[in-house]
Amino acid sequence: MKRFTRLFLIIGLVLHSKATAQLSEEQWTHIDSLFLEWNRPDHPGGAIAVMQGDEVVFSKAYGLASMEYLVPNSTDTRFNVASVSKQFSALGIVKLHLEGKLSLDDTLDKYIDGLAPFGSNITIRHMLHHTSGLRSLHALFGLAGWRSDDTRTNADLDRIMLKQTELNFEPGSQYMYCNTGYMFLANIIEKITDTSFVDYMEQEVFTALGMNDTYVEADYDRIVPNNATSYYQTLEGFKRAVEYWGYVGSGNMHTTTGDLLNYLKNYYNPAPGWKAAFDLMQTLDLLNDGSFNPYAFGVNIDTLFGKKRVGHGGSIGGFRANIAVFPKEKTSIAIATNFSNSGPAQKSDQIAAIVFDEQPTNKKLKLAKVPKNKMNAYVGMYWDDQTYSKLMLKIEADTLYMGNNPLVPIQEDEFTPVASKNHTRLKFAKGKMTLYPPSGKPKVFSKIEEEVLTDELAKDYIGSYYSPEIETTYTITWEKGQLYANHIRHGKIPLQQKKKDLLEGKYPLSFLKFKRENDLVKGIQISNGRVRNLWFAKNN
Repeated sequence: MKRFTRLFLIIGLVLHSKATAQLSEEQWTHIDSLFLEWNRPDHPGGAIAVMQGDEVVFSKAYGLASMEYLVPNSTDTRFNVASVSKQFSALGIVKLHLEGKLSLDDTLDKYIDGLAPFGSNITIRHMLHHTSGLRSLHALFGLAGWRSDDTRTNADLDRIMLKQTELNFEPGSQYMYCNTGYMFLANIIEKITDTSFVDYMEQEVFTALGMNDTYVEADYDRIVPNNATSYYQTLEGFKRAVEYWGYVGSGNMHTTTGDLLNYLKNYYNPAPGWKAAFDLMQTLDLLNDGSFNPYAFGVNIDTLFGKKRVGHGGSIGGFRANIAVFPKEKTSIAIATNFSNSGPAQKSDQIAAIVFDEQPTNKKLKLAKVPKNKMNAYVGMYWDDQTYSKLMLKIEADTLYMGNNPLVPIQEDEFTPVASKNHTRLKFAKGKMTLYPPSGKPKVFSKIEEEVLTDELAKDYIGSYYSPEIETTYTITWEKGQLYANHIRHGKIPLQQKKKDLLEGKYPLSFLKFKRENDLVKGIQISNGRVRNLWFAKNN
C-alpha cells in the first residue's frame, strides 16, 4: 500500500510541474484541494483539466480507475462521459448541414420510415433543442418492462418508436430533455453517409479535431484498454455499476479530459474550416409562444459570474462528467469521474470561481413579511395537469419549503428558492401556484387535498390494462386495503390515491390518471416524467 501511495504522490508532483503555466500557485493548490478527498486507496475518483487559451494550466487525476485491482486514474484514463456526448452528435449533424447534405428543418419522417403522422411535424432542429415532444428512451423502456440493468440499444428504440402514436406535447411548444431525439440523429447520420455512426464520428469529427483517444461505444461488453470502471456510492460503500448501456447518439462516448480540452477550445479558437460549425452549435431558438429556451445544439448556454458559458453534464451508471467553456475568457474546464456522488457540475463552478477570482454571490433580496396564517395556507400538495408534475410545500421552523428547498418571501404571495441561481419564482393566488422558471413558459399548479380511497372506488380501478404502444400489461389489485400495480418484470408496485382517478406509484409508473365513460373506467394515462399520457386500455 505504501508503494501505491508513493505512486499517487509522484503523479501529482509531475503533473503539478507541467500544469502551472498561468494559474498562481495558490489557485493551483486551491483547485487541487477540491478533489483530495477522492485520492484515497479505497475510493474512485476522476480526472480534471483546465485550459486557458491553448495552455493546459491544470491537469490531474485522483482516486481509483478500478477498485477491484487498485489501478489509479490517470490524466490519460478514458471515461464514459454520457450526455456530454450529445454535442458531438449535434456537431456531426451540423457538419452535414453545412455541407448541404441535409437541412436542420428537414422533418423526421424524411429519414425514419414507419413513424406515426407526428413524424412529419418534428424537425431535426426540434430534436437538437429537446423540443420534439418525443417520448424519451429510459422512461419509455421502464414502462415497457426494462429494468435498470437491462441492455438497451438503438435497435430496441427503433422498434418501440414505430409503435408510438402520440407525443408528449406539440413539437416546439415545450422543452423536455429527450434521449430519443439524439438517438434518431445517429440514425439520420448513418442514412445520409451510409457509414456507421461509430465510424463517422471517428473519421469526420474526432480525428479532425485532434481527439485521438475518443470513441463512441456501441458494444458495451467490448474490452478497450485504459477505461475506468464506474461505481455507485451508497451508505454502505461502493457498488459496481453494471454496464448495460449499448446505445449511441445520446451518450456512450468514451474520452479523456485532454481530448475534451482539445475540443472545447474550438468555441473560441476554432480549427481551420470549423468556425461556422461552432458558431451554429450555439444557436438558440425560441419556443412556439416566444418563450426562451437556453438549450442550443447539444449544449446549454448560460452565464456564470456574468460570463457567457457553453456547457453540459452527463450521467450514466456511476460515471459523471461536466464540461464548460467560457469563449470570451478563452477558458475551458473538463471533469470526468467514475463514481455517482462526485458532483462535477458544482466542482466546475468552484473551479471557475478560483480561475476567475470570483466569490459566489448570494442574492440580495428585499424580503417581505408574511402573516403566519397566510404562510400556513400555502402548505400542501400542488398538481399540474399539463405536465403531470407534483410539488409538496411544508413549513419547518417558520420557513416554507418546496421539498427540501427553503423558500423566501419577496412579497406576501410570491417566493423564490434560497438556493436558486436562476431567479425561479412561485406566486400564489386563489388556490393555485404559478411557477415562473428562468426559461420556458410558466407552470400552473392547483392545490389539491388527498382523498381517502374507499373500497367502492378501489373496485373501479381493479383490472388489467394493456398498452399497444409498448406491448405490456399492468394488473391493478386490491389486497388488504392496499392497491398494487403488478407487472411480470417489476413485481408489485404500491399505489396511493392523490384524488379521485389520480394515483401515484413508484417509478416507472409515477402517475396514473384514470379515464371514464359513463362513469366506467375505460383505461389509464400513465406518466413518469419524460413520458406523458401513455394509454393503457382496460381489458373488460
